[in-house]
Amino acid sequence: MAIADLRNVLNIFGGSDADNAAELYKEVLLMTLARAADADINIQTVEVDRIREILKEHTGEDFSAADIRIAAREELYAEASLRKYLASVRGKMSAKEKSETVCALADVFRSDASVSVLEVDFFNRVAEALQVTPAELAGLIPGDVA
Repeated sequence: MAIADLRNVLNIFGGSDADNAAELYKEVLLMTLARAADADINIQTVEVDRIREILKEHTGEDFSAADIRIAAREELYAEASLRKYLASVRGKMSAKEKSETVCALADVFRSDASVSVLEVDFFNRVAEALQVTPAELAGLIPGDVA
């Protein structure tokens, strides 16, 4: 998924719906993790690299560092905040997808030297927007096979 032209990113915030659940999950994961890289106003290479790894693990697709850095740009969130976007799509996501998104977010924040107060605040806001429960954070999802 090449997003260097910003078309897909802008469509996400312009109200487009993903064609299917897998596409929606991929978009949520990309937008959340990319924005997380800039949560402490300091995009670090180690965070971008970890985001690329997580996206590959969860979606099977390769994303470039440029894709991540473009999706992290604050200007993209002027029309609709990430939290507003997440709140609007959470009903279309499974509990497992929401939990995986928040857990991947924690993984990104742990990838550099320390977790900042800004990152903790960002994490809490994303978890609230997705309405992830403590049980879901712990991986306790009814019907999920371990």
